[in-house]
Amino acid sequence: MKFRFAAAAMATTLLVGVVSAQTPQPAPQPTPAPAAAPITVATPPAPKPSVSKAWVLMDYATGQVLAGENEHEQLAPASITKVMTSYVVAAEVKNGKVRPDDQVMMSERAWREGGAGTDGSYSGFPVNQTARLEDMEKGMAIQSGNDAAIALAEHVAGSEEAFASLMNSYAAKIGMKNSHFVNAHGLTAPGHHSTAFDLALLGRAMVRDYPETYAYNKVKEFTVGTIKQPNRNLLLWRDGSVDGIKTGHTSEAGYCLMSSAQRGDQRLIAVVLGGSSEKQRADDSLALLNWGFRFFETHRMYEPGKAVAEHKVWKGKADTVQLGVAQPLLVSVPRGRYNDLKPTIDVPKTLEAPFTAGQQIGSLKVTLDGKVVAEAPLVAVAAVEEAGFFKRLWDSFWMWWESE
Repeated sequence: MKFRFAAAAMATTLLVGVVSAQTPQPAPQPTPAPAAAPITVATPPAPKPSVSKAWVLMDYATGQVLAGENEHEQLAPASITKVMTSYVVAAEVKNGKVRPDDQVMMSERAWREGGAGTDGSYSGFPVNQTARLEDMEKGMAIQSGNDAAIALAEHVAGSEEAFASLMNSYAAKIGMKNSHFVNAHGLTAPGHHSTAFDLALLGRAMVRDYPETYAYNKVKEFTVGTIKQPNRNLLLWRDGSVDGIKTGHTSEAGYCLMSSAQRGDQRLIAVVLGGSSEKQRADDSLALLNWGFRFFETHRMYEPGKAVAEHKVWKGKADTVQLGVAQPLLVSVPRGRYNDLKPTIDVPKTLEAPFTAGQQIGSLKVTLDGKVVAEAPLVAVAAVEEAGFFKRLWDSFWMWWESE
């Protein structure tokens, strides 16, 4: 029987072999090779400006510094000062203290200290005549008019000296810890200084808080009477994504530029102080912006109202509390490194109810390669009410037991 079974099996095999030989069969396909893992390399260093005293590149959404050098060194900001003046005027308009259609006088002082008879940039508004506040702002932002800056300061605060006090108050609210202003135009003066980092914070605040006023900075030319003057920011003609912000130049400050560009959902701000020429400051600023857009990306890691973690709670009607962030947590990282981020939470070991919704309970830090790139408070996503007497008593016992 075994022999017959084996013989029958061999015959069947042979028969199958004959049929296979007579029937054309498709050629076997080679096994595909596994996909090659993408090659990752370190982000190249930022293109350092060829001539500068200080510089910085900041991500607008997160406020993270992507690269910089001497960014906290106090230096003369030259006409970038006028961005601070614009911010103060816009804030005072929003607060109802002045109006866009106010008639602003070009005073004798404004004309003499900042008009056509000086070595600085001017707007061309006639002396002892008025112009709408909104037009005077454009003369300052687009033409970099020192006369317009002084006239606006006098209109808003009564004098340029009083206006400088307002500038310093608003600067403190923005977080400009190493800046101090004594005039509205930026001509060299003792005690008038800022830093590349502070100026980047100012540019970020201007875009965020007063976008309508910020939009003046991308206008390429402005005419007052018969005088037409171009915007001195060369990047407005070179790159369509650039929409600001402000140039500056004095013999002490050198050639300075605060620039900003938006590509897709990402916006970057670059500040270069102490350059050697208009072209050099523009070339180096654009190189920084291009580098930032090429090698960095911004992500929204966590949204408000959604749990990031859950923690045990004692003496509550609920046994746990969900923890989340109060504001969207954004982070800027080198492209392709998002999955390498490591979030960690710091929460007290023992939590006792009650907790109200939004109450801060701990903190969240996000690191990349051991460096903190973002942090935020952790809050209760929902309230946890205090439990009744017997559960509180029971939990007190177990808290004592676990502490022993």
